[in-house]
Amino acid sequence: MRKRLSRLAYLTLGRGLAPLAPLLLKRRLAKGRELPARWREKLGEASLPRPDGCLIWLHAVGLGETMALRGLIRALAEQAPEAQFLITSGTRGSAEVILQDLPPRARHQFMPLDLAPYLARFLDHWRPDLVIWSEQDIWPGAMFTAQAQGIPQALVNARMGARSYQGRARMASLYAAAFGCLDLVDAQDPETASHLTRLGAMGVTVSGSLKPTAPPLSFDFEEAAQLRSLLHGRKLWLAASSHPGDEAEILDALAANPDALVILAPRFPKRVPDILADLDRRGLSHVLRSKGARPGPQSQVWVADTLGEMGLWLSLADLALIGGGFDAVGGHNPWEAVILGCPVLHGPDTANFSTDYDLLAASGAARRVEKGGFADAVPSTDEAAKLAEQARALLAGRREKINALATRLLALLPPRDEPRP
Repeated sequence: MRKRLSRLAYLTLGRGLAPLAPLLLKRRLAKGRELPARWREKLGEASLPRPDGCLIWLHAVGLGETMALRGLIRALAEQAPEAQFLITSGTRGSAEVILQDLPPRARHQFMPLDLAPYLARFLDHWRPDLVIWSEQDIWPGAMFTAQAQGIPQALVNARMGARSYQGRARMASLYAAAFGCLDLVDAQDPETASHLTRLGAMGVTVSGSLKPTAPPLSFDFEEAAQLRSLLHGRKLWLAASSHPGDEAEILDALAANPDALVILAPRFPKRVPDILADLDRRGLSHVLRSKGARPGPQSQVWVADTLGEMGLWLSLADLALIGGGFDAVGGHNPWEAVILGCPVLHGPDTANFSTDYDLLAASGAARRVEKGGFADAVPSTDEAAKLAEQARALLAGRREKINALATRLLALLPPRDEPRP
C-alpha cells in the first residue's frame, strides 16, 4: 500500500509542477546552462526521428556515466546487429562530448524532465523496446510511465555507497515502488547490491563497473603523430580532470624535472583564469590549447582548456595523474587512461571510485600518490610498462563480464510482434 501511495503521490506532484517547467528551463537557458537549439528536448520534444526497428534506450546523468555506456552499447550491438540505440543524459557537457564519440547506430537526446506530460510525449515518439538505466540516480516518473506502457526496464552499473543509501532510505517506499518496475538489476559491487536489496530491488547481481569496457576515447591520429614528433624527447605528464590540489602536486614536481612538460586538463575549464594566475605566480612558462598554441622548447605547462580532447592527451602522455584525489572530491574515472595504455597515478581520495581503484591496486595497474609525493611516485620506463601490461590483462577479464550482461539484457526484449498494454 505504501508503495502504491508513493507512486500516486509522485505522479500527481509531477502533473502539478509540469506548467512551471518551461519557465525553469528558460532561466537555465539564459544562464548558458542549456543548449539553445535543444532545450525543448527536456520537454519531451524530439529533435530527431525514431529509427525503424528495435530501439534500446539507455540513460545516464552526467558526462562520465554517459561515456561509460559506450562499452555496453558495443557489446549489445555485436550481439544484436539489428538494434538501434538512443542515449539520453541530463547535462550540457555530456551532450557536447558524447556527440563527438557516438557509438555506431546511436543517437543522443536530452532526458525529459521527470514529469508526466513530457515523459508521455517522449515515449510516444521514441517507443523504446527496452530501457536501461545506469548508475545510482533513478527517475521514478519515467520508470512508472514506461512500466505502464509495458516496456521492460533494467538498472545496470549501479553504485550506492553507505552515505547515498542513508539518504535514499528516507524515501524507501518511493524507491521500492520504482525498483518494482525493473526486470533486471546489476550492481558494480556487493555493497551496492546489498543497499539496493534493502531498498526493495529483487534478484540483484554483480557484474562490476561498465567503465573498463568502454571503447578508447577518440582523437585525431594525424595531430597526435605531429605532436609526438614536436615533443619527442620530453617527459609528458598529464593532470587529467584536475582540481587545484592535483595541479599543485604535479606543478611542484617540475622543479626537480626541468625537462618535463605538464599538460593541465582541468575538470572545469572555467577555472582557467585562476590556473593562469597560479602559473604566473610560479613563474612557469605556459601556452593555451584554446588559443591554438603549441608548446615550444621553453614551455613548461600546456593548459588543455578545451572539451572533448581527453583521448588526445591520454594518447600523448607518459603518465596521467587522475584528478580529484587531493581536493575532497572523491577522485575521477581512471579507466579512460587505462584503456588507452596510459599509466595511472592518483591521490589518496578515491571515495567515488573506491571499487575501481581497489581493483587496479590489486592488479598492480595503478600507483597511489600521497600528498607531496608526486615526484617520488613517477614510475621509471620499465615500471610504467609494467603498469600498462597489468592493466591490459585486467581489461580483458572485465569485457567478458559485460558481454554476459549484454546477453541477459537482450533476453528482456519482447518479440517484435508482441503488443504492448
